[in-house]
Amino acid sequence: MRWSKLFIPTLRDAPADADAASHALLVQGGFIRQLHAGHYSLLPLGWRVHNKVANIVRQEMDALGAQEFLLPTMHPAEIWKQSGRWDTMGEIMFRLKDRRGNDMALGITHEEIFATVAGELTSYKELPQLWYHIQIKYRDEARPKSGLLRVREFAMKDSYSFDTSWEGLDAQFEAHERAYTRIFERLGLPAIPVEASSGAMGGNDSTEFMVPCPAGEDDVVQCPNCDYAGNIEKATSALPPITDPPAARPDGPERFPTPGVRTIAALQEFDGGAEATRQIKTMVMVIDDEVVLALLRGDHQLNIQKLIDATGGIVVRPATAEEAKANLGAMPGSLGAVGVEQLRVIADLALEGRTNLTTGANEDDWHHRGVDIARDIAVDEWADLREVSAGEACPKCGSELEIVRCVEAGHIFKLGALYAEKFDISVSDADGGRQPVIMGSYGIGIGRNMATVAETYHDDKGLIWPVSVAPYEAVITVMKLDETTLGAAEDIYNGLRARGVDVLLDDRDARAGVKFADAELIGIPYRLTVGPKSLADGEVEWTSRATGETKRIGLSIAVDTVADAIIAEAGPAPRTIPGLV
Repeated sequence: MRWSKLFIPTLRDAPADADAASHALLVQGGFIRQLHAGHYSLLPLGWRVHNKVANIVRQEMDALGAQEFLLPTMHPAEIWKQSGRWDTMGEIMFRLKDRRGNDMALGITHEEIFATVAGELTSYKELPQLWYHIQIKYRDEARPKSGLLRVREFAMKDSYSFDTSWEGLDAQFEAHERAYTRIFERLGLPAIPVEASSGAMGGNDSTEFMVPCPAGEDDVVQCPNCDYAGNIEKATSALPPITDPPAARPDGPERFPTPGVRTIAALQEFDGGAEATRQIKTMVMVIDDEVVLALLRGDHQLNIQKLIDATGGIVVRPATAEEAKANLGAMPGSLGAVGVEQLRVIADLALEGRTNLTTGANEDDWHHRGVDIARDIAVDEWADLREVSAGEACPKCGSELEIVRCVEAGHIFKLGALYAEKFDISVSDADGGRQPVIMGSYGIGIGRNMATVAETYHDDKGLIWPVSVAPYEAVITVMKLDETTLGAAEDIYNGLRARGVDVLLDDRDARAGVKFADAELIGIPYRLTVGPKSLADGEVEWTSRATGETKRIGLSIAVDTVADAIIAEAGPAPRTIPGLV
């Protein structure tokens, strides 16, 4: 392509509202434009990168033997009600009515839709199956931001596996882990596979692929000395054991006055109080309109997603002070679970077996000490509720854990028989009986990965695309539009195209500085500069965007030198994995 014919609206300055490097550079480089909050137009450069990311994903899915579908993005409410997710998805789902008043939704994901198709599977002989699609999804994010990293309309690859057994699902899950690892390698992304919560997707095990990034919205707990890693919503750690001293009154807790004490820290300083590790923090939570007590060690923080996972709650929030007093008789700061029978009590595992603890007495300015969890509190459920902190011990090797801010680039789930049960998806088995179909779900965002690559590869001059996803792999910058210089540039251009290189010819009537700055801003990996001075010596200049290194190479070898470098960086094409499906 000739730059003079293209629509590449680069901007001199980054947009003032950009809160991430990828957002700023994709707008400034003429890749995207915002229509309104969370909705972006992909301009020609952006669409080229987007398609290259999608093609890498498609190639790796095809290598697994997956079959591509095209599915509706507007869904009837009935199918979501059948799965139970019409209510559980909450406000993030775009909902509307058709002209007949029927409830409809824009597809937030497609488990339900693929399940309707899977209902036509009849025999175990048809399995396993692996299906996928790359389509637009819609999520009504409360606070869309950071350009393509958090939007309300986006392209996503979802694949779904259908097997007769959990062993088959395990094989599909592991194959997707390998395929995703290969995808991120080809995108140049240092993705970390981590344990994760399945959240609203349901099912059992799930793994996220997280890319370290300051603009990310997820925290990943990672061990620097072994392979342990988990999303903060799932991660745990090894806590040092605590030996509780004997209580002064072994027959029951002692009630004592604590005037003005309202916090864990204040109770630590109070005469007769206790260290945070020997206090019980009582969190009054409202889970789907039910008031519940969540108990943690005084120095620990509640992770809301862990509470959601433990309870299956849909709408979870802290109770107001008024709600706490109405249910327990005191304001926050004096609350506890001793003797509470009317409310559901969920306790964190770190409290299990603890004795001689201190907690609120459910009367303002009073606490209990000498509390024995097993004796004095009617715990209904034990669960991992606490949020891991940096510096705690790795549960696998004991090293100090680190917390890294990341972008979620992909997520895979073991759904099991969840959707088979809801949609009555079963096949005949070898003995003539019926068995449910075991499903897996595997997602990866296309635009999000495009933005994550931009977050990972840029400098103060602009983007630095890897060859695999660059809008153009090479640009030929023509220094002077005379017949000799332009003719030499066109010969190189035609030669590179013949070698399969995605090349751009910058034939604009503009200053050299402008051309160089634009090529650096949009991040083209390699630049060949053709000018009268170098041509007089039978040479052209070759510049690497990644390293900034410029050197002269012979005009006669320019095409092969650049083409060979691009092919080497792009790497081999994926191969089909035999026998998977």
